[in-house]
This record gives sequence, C-alpha cells and structure tokens, in this order.
Amino acid sequence: MRGTPRAFARTWLLAFAAAAGTPAAAQGERSYVARPEVRAFVREMVERHAFVAAELEYLFSRVRRQEPVLRAIAPPSDPRERSWRVYRERFVNALRIAEGIEFWRRNEAALARAAAEHGVPEEIIVAIIGVETFYGRRAGTFRVIDALATLAFDYPPRAGYFRAELEQFLLFARERDLDVFSVRGSYAGAIGIPQFMPGSYRRWAVDFDGDGAADLVASPADAVGSVANFLRAHGWRRGEPVALAAQVSGEAHRAMLAAGVEPRFAFADLPRYGVEARATLPLDTPVALVELASPGAPSEYRLGLANFYALTRYNRSSFYAAAVQDLARELRARWREP
Repeated sequence: MRGTPRAFARTWLLAFAAAAGTPAAAQGERSYVARPEVRAFVREMVERHAFVAAELEYLFSRVRRQEPVLRAIAPPSDPRERSWRVYRERFVNALRIAEGIEFWRRNEAALARAAAEHGVPEEIIVAIIGVETFYGRRAGTFRVIDALATLAFDYPPRAGYFRAELEQFLLFARERDLDVFSVRGSYAGAIGIPQFMPGSYRRWAVDFDGDGAADLVASPADAVGSVANFLRAHGWRRGEPVALAAQVSGEAHRAMLAAGVEPRFAFADLPRYGVEARATLPLDTPVALVELASPGAPSEYRLGLANFYALTRYNRSSFYAAAVQDLARELRARWREP
C-alpha cells in the first residue's frame, strides 16, 4: 500500500514479528493464507488496488473460518420451517413497536430531514433499523473479516458475492484507516446500526450529522440518512404505497409468482391471472404478486409495488420487506399517541 496506510499499520508491523517467530506452514494449517483461491484473491487485490501482498498474506494468516457463520447462513433443512407468521411475530410486536417510537423521538429531526430530502417516510426508516438491529442494540459480534472470508471461500452458493464484499471491506478499511480486526458485524459481514454491507457502506453511507464522516456504527443520524439515501438510490418513489393486500383464485396467479418480486405486470392485467386487489391503482401501474406462506395456514398475498421492490434491494427476502411494511404501519399509527 502506498505510504503504508494506518488501516494496515498494525498488520504490517506484526508481519515482521510473525515472519521471525511463526513458521508459515503452521500459519497455513490454522488459517486461510495457504489456500490457492486465497492467494489468487491476494494477487487480484495487488493488481487492482495496489495492496501489498505480504500485508494481505499476513492478514489472512490471522483470519479464521467461522462455523457459526456457515450454520447461520444455511437455508432451513425443512422448507416448512420458513413461516411468514413466525417471522412477522419476531419483528412486529409490542416491544419492537415501543422501542421504535422511542428511537423516533430521539432522532425526530434527522428522520424528518431524511424524509424531506429523500422522500422515504420516517416510519419506513425506523422500521428498517428496528428489523435490522433492534434500533442499534444488536449490530453483530462477528469479526467482519472472518465472516466475509468464511463466506467468500467456504460457502460456494454465494461465494462470488461475498468475495466481492470482502474486496469492498478491505478497500473500506484502507480508506478509513481502520484496523480490519476491530470491525464487528453480522454473520454476513453487515456493519453498523442499519447493517450495510461494505460495498453499500462505501457507495451509499452519508454524513448526516455534519461531523465530517459517515459513521454507521456510532451515529444514529448517519444511519437514518444513509437508509433513506440507499432506498432512494434503489428506486423508492415518494408518496407511493409499498404493497396492497390481494386475493387469488385458480392457478393462473402462479405465473405472476414465478416472475419474482420486481413489478412486471400491469394492474389492469390482474383479472386474467385470477388476482383481486383490495384497492385501486392506475391501470398501467406495474405490480408483482407476493406470496407470504405459513405452513399449516393459508398464504397471505400482496401486490408488491415499486417501493416493495426497493425494500427487497435492502434485503432480498419478501418476508423482510413485508415485515418492514407492517412494522412501519404500526409505528405510524402509534406516533404522537399520548
């Protein structure tokens, strides 16, 4: 690294001590450094971003595979374990609503400003932070470098995605002069109050409190502004609803479900698919059909609009977007109550 940025100063100094006292083979047995795919990644980081190979090699000698990360990200072995009712109850409940109102009160000015500037309602921002980290209280305890390396090199289904995020994290740490081993986050490597992945942190985090830095770990105002900035960048439409309740009949609606959550169908076309909405929209409004399934109970259906799709850019789960919508509705209903 040019000038040896402080982001890796500690690693750089420790590398010499390690080279003098710790055999490379022993390091490789306990870490990622000896693996061919990791060495290839190091070469790419050197070529693309002018990192120093020796520093990265020592860094990966300290990185550890995290089995809890792999357990956490694995899909349920039984699909019936995935229940909308169970998921909703986890996030839309009296405690999360009460704490959300308190978070809103403490950050009212920042939320009002974010809503005005980006068009994202206060309750949506609060609900996202509530679902993500219980308003900043549960931001994760994994070393981000360990989580990302584990998923990049030991989770084949999404290795490409997490390898890209590992690259982004190293760039993020260098830009901000951070000790990479001090940054904590979720099992997926998400950071801070709103749980931004490193790439999102670099692209969409904003300094909303005016202190000169976008700090999503310690600044609720920066978290608020960054959530709103992210959603606007991903297609949030000011003043429009998120989703509408719907009913289905027959089998034709399955073609809409198969098309995914991106709005691809015109509202006018719903009758031909056996879908009925409980509200009206302009006939050319793009919509998607979303099924929220609960084993042993009838599915709930919603018409997802552009704002529902924007929420799934934050987290690709339809359950997530629907829970944010429902929690936001409860928060708005209780805001300013005596």
